[in-house]
Amino acid sequence: MKKILIVDDQPQVRELVAVTLQTYNYQLFLAENGQQALQLAQKEHPHLILLDVMLYGSEWDGLEVCRYLKKDPSTQDIPIILLTASGQKSNIEAGKAAGADDYITKPFSPLALAEKIETMIGQRN
Repeated sequence: MKKILIVDDQPQVRELVAVTLQTYNYQLFLAENGQQALQLAQKEHPHLILLDVMLYGSEWDGLEVCRYLKKDPSTQDIPIILLTASGQKSNIEAGKAAGADDYITKPFSPLALAEKIETMIGQRN
């Protein structure tokens, strides 16, 4: 079973993504801040990370978490999809510079997110 780490400071977003992905038979891990994300990524070695750019109440924002994960040899190969409220070109470029593999703009279609994830990690029902 493939593992996905969902990182978002908003419980409703974490829950929406989790409910969407449950039907795809993934093992899901949820984090509400950067510190939890780093700990879970290093412990569980997920196949993919969904990472919110703006992590309010966290010491690190999503871009800082992304940079750290991509520099750490134990996590650098994990694909990261950034979840962002802003689709502005500068934000997308900042995400790519931080090492993100892709991004999706909020609000997003749960089906589109699931399709993007399946494409990235190659799991089909």
